[in-house]
Amino acid sequence: MPERILGNTGISVPLMGLGGAGQTPLSWEGSESSAIAIIERALELGIRYFDTAASYGPSEDYLGQVLPPHRQQIFLASKTGARDRDGAWRDLEQSLTRLKTDYLDLWQFHHVSFNQELDMLLGKDGAIHALEEAKQQKIVRFSGITGHHEPAVIAEGLRRFPFDTILISINAADSHHPRPFAASALPVARERKVGVIAMKIPAYGRLFSSGALEGMHQAMGYTLSLPGVHCCVIAAETVAQLEHNVSVARAFKPLTGAEIAAIEQRAAVAWQENTFFRAWT
Repeated sequence: MPERILGNTGISVPLMGLGGAGQTPLSWEGSESSAIAIIERALELGIRYFDTAASYGPSEDYLGQVLPPHRQQIFLASKTGARDRDGAWRDLEQSLTRLKTDYLDLWQFHHVSFNQELDMLLGKDGAIHALEEAKQQKIVRFSGITGHHEPAVIAEGLRRFPFDTILISINAADSHHPRPFAASALPVARERKVGVIAMKIPAYGRLFSSGALEGMHQAMGYTLSLPGVHCCVIAAETVAQLEHNVSVARAFKPLTGAEIAAIEQRAAVAWQENTFFRAWT
């Protein structure tokens, strides 16, 4: 699979990582065998970037059953939804225990939607202090902020703290939203050479079921062709779906401007139903 350097981290990551949430076995209770099969196949296919979070149900536990023997070869990311120092530390300790590791390559502040959350995160008793302490103790290598609600908040976060990465929603439908991520958060990240990880590539498959796009080759091709995007994370419902997504990533070639515009035009008729997650706070 082609790789790119993730912003200023200096780390080379595959174009596609495995997401640990979504409507997939990795975040479902009682789906251990299916989840482990997907994780093991991901490793066999050359995926080295695994993304999860403290709030993704059993996701960290499932990953922790498979990944430890491969720890030095993978890029492991998790997240905390806590906005205070103590809560963030609790999440981090829990994540490390579940994942059976003594460090994270990337620890991210999860789903930051409002400027008030930034104030809390960066305040006197904010979660940012847990991050800085964890980095000093070499428990965390890189820091990130994630969001799929308000791109201006993510951009402001980059202005207020030198995060290493952002994880944001970027797909063809979102380009038609009144406040698209690619037009507002992405330029700030590029200016600061921040690593950009894209999510919600097919909008939970709705870009396909609505007929807006033909398949993952258009969805992934569009997102990974935008200047400043380094990679994406995509969850998988089945091993077969994972294998298909990896085959698309392996065959990726940057699209031309005309091809990007054509995909955006296709998504224009269904942008509202394919940006439903923008309302989540």
